[in-house]
Amino acid sequence: MKTLIIAEKPDMGRNIAAAIEPKAKNYRSYLEGEQYIITWAIGHLIGLAEPDAYDVKYKKWDINDLPIIPDPFKLVPNARTIDQLKVIGELAKRSDLLVNSCDAGREGQHIFSLIQRHLKLEHPVKRLWISDLTPETIRKGFQELKDGAEYENLTKAAKARSEADWLIGMNGSRAFTTKHNVLLSVGRVQTPVLALIYDRQKTIEAFSSLKFFEVEGHFTQNEMTYKGMWQGDRLTDGEKAEALAAKVKGKPGRIDSYEVKETKEYPNKLYDLTLLQREANGKYAFSAKKTLDIAQALYEKHKVISYPRTNSNYVTEQNIPEMHKTLSALQGTAYDEWVKGANRNLVHKGNKFICNPSKVEDHHAILPTYRKATGLSADEGKLYDLIVRRFLSQFYPAAEYKVHTVMTDVEDEKFKTTVKELLSLGWKVIYADQKKDKTKSSKGKNKDDEEDEEIEVNEPFAIAPVDEVICSDAIVKEKDTQPPKHYTEGTLLRAMESAGKQIEDEELRDAMKDSGLGTPATRAATIERLKNVGYIEMQGKKIAITQKGRTAIELIRGAGIELLTSPEMTGQWERRLNEISRGTASDGQFMENVKRFACMIVDKVRVQSRASKTSFEGETPSVNTGAKGRSGGGTSRKSSDKPAAPRKRKPANEEESANSGPKIIGNCPRPGCGGMIFMGKKGYGCSHYKEGCKFVIWKENHGRTLTDTQVKALIEKGRTGKLKLASEDGTPLEGKLVLNNMDTGQLTVES
Repeated sequence: MKTLIIAEKPDMGRNIAAAIEPKAKNYRSYLEGEQYIITWAIGHLIGLAEPDAYDVKYKKWDINDLPIIPDPFKLVPNARTIDQLKVIGELAKRSDLLVNSCDAGREGQHIFSLIQRHLKLEHPVKRLWISDLTPETIRKGFQELKDGAEYENLTKAAKARSEADWLIGMNGSRAFTTKHNVLLSVGRVQTPVLALIYDRQKTIEAFSSLKFFEVEGHFTQNEMTYKGMWQGDRLTDGEKAEALAAKVKGKPGRIDSYEVKETKEYPNKLYDLTLLQREANGKYAFSAKKTLDIAQALYEKHKVISYPRTNSNYVTEQNIPEMHKTLSALQGTAYDEWVKGANRNLVHKGNKFICNPSKVEDHHAILPTYRKATGLSADEGKLYDLIVRRFLSQFYPAAEYKVHTVMTDVEDEKFKTTVKELLSLGWKVIYADQKKDKTKSSKGKNKDDEEDEEIEVNEPFAIAPVDEVICSDAIVKEKDTQPPKHYTEGTLLRAMESAGKQIEDEELRDAMKDSGLGTPATRAATIERLKNVGYIEMQGKKIAITQKGRTAIELIRGAGIELLTSPEMTGQWERRLNEISRGTASDGQFMENVKRFACMIVDKVRVQSRASKTSFEGETPSVNTGAKGRSGGGTSRKSSDKPAAPRKRKPANEEESANSGPKIIGNCPRPGCGGMIFMGKKGYGCSHYKEGCKFVIWKENHGRTLTDTQVKALIEKGRTGKLKLASEDGTPLEGKLVLNNMDTGQLTVES
């Protein structure tokens, strides 16, 4: 009897065979040598059965047949790859030991587990757990095979993740689709991600820009010239700003204070997958999926990087010798000059910025391997270059600066100057051939606080504290406060990683990784799913939410299922799955909670009023504000399941009103809120919704479209006059609308 090795994909199987059974005979769907038979899955060979596998009545979508809670879940082979599954079954009969060589992560574990369960394989199992596919690593991995039982908790977590997604997706999607007669996709991860995009869009739409003015002083002292920003309360009066500039222009001044501090900037952290996706999106406009696909090819096909689906930015002690070996292997390549300048003594086990085993779970940070990179496509070369430069930067010292902070006093008006003088490039020499990135705002600073802007200089800077200064000029700059930026795939990935929380602190962000939305391996697929179901579309690099995407979130929240849109709650679920994989939480308890939640979704949707069909239709507004027409290569289409109708131009007055900010109706009636009720596209919501206020009155309510006057009466008096209404089943009725719930805006009818 031989040992049967099951890899995740054919390329991986062939790499393993080349390393441990180089003389193995190729039988197309497997390779066989003296000791090993090597075969493979082709991704997922098996999945969870569709609802009609449990009862034929589920072929027709009917809200009255929900919820669907299988016990146990049935498995079905993928029809396209069933022949490969049969091959594995036959080969298993000639084997007495299985080696799980699928990707070393939760999904790889799941793929093997499904094969094992479906084919009822009772063989003992060993686990190959490696981080790159070089022959040396593969051979070492086979010398150190782990017992399959050590990964039982990871299998439980993978199974729970799969079944939880099925329960929420199947029940949620069927409930909302059948209720509203439009195909609506709902998911455990995709819905809160869509909610992040929706909430950002609402914040941008509700934003009211404020014009303000800055006064920039130009100063001369001896041979030195410098600029400073006036310090004081924000100026919103242009005349006052001009008067202040005239007051100081041409006048002598003095140095009020002058501080010089030396500071260091250390190399950026090594890449995890999400950070790599974010930076590739920012630098090359690669989508998250494209970056993942390219990284997978660099790992699997070219074998020039380590396992990419990692959430760690650190390495273990065992990786340090490998990093030194890779550095040597880069000699004589395009990176030779930087290899020669590298200081090997900086990369060692005691350097916690690089080597931190406590922050490495399944896989270390993405590293280049010692394999020479040849035959890479242009895009593969770009991504490989990002990874190699980040790797090389760890062998270089910190960049060193002197930060000069000058306070200049002219006519009792103070101006602040911050100059960052470069002393030594350090690791930044590796990026000196690239265009300088836009200066990132300092931690915790508001981008509008331009008075604190920092000027970076390469030449020496010095001020004589006792010498006189002349204010040679003073310029008034007119500015506008800016709304939050639309998400790009890069910034959305960052928000997913921290469950939507805006966290500046690196350590806190690391701590949130366990409770992010999805995993590094699945985030790209989630974004692609939102595109495919018509909830978002790309306009250049920016993500625009469609009318269908807006309505989906509004319906979910309107049904009272805010939990389904909550990034924090879904992040906690992901944390629980991680705890299951470590054996510190129960998969059974997790699944019971998910089942209860699935039932609650159905119950809430069942009593919801049906949305009008037109509420899903409408052109996606351009996110490229300030430009005429569409720009940035983006296109817009109608957000519905029908082809787009010819585009109609808005009347001029409508365009003007759309740009004049949200229409305020009155004060929010929720006790203690203090927000304002404004008119949105689908309803009347509270300006404090980001602070947690859930008050909303939908425009379409009880069979009629509410007017501003009627909503004003509801929030001020608690009721309208008598109106012609309709019940949920469409029966005409007459009565007053009454504000039944001050917290949510729920209305009832009083005859």
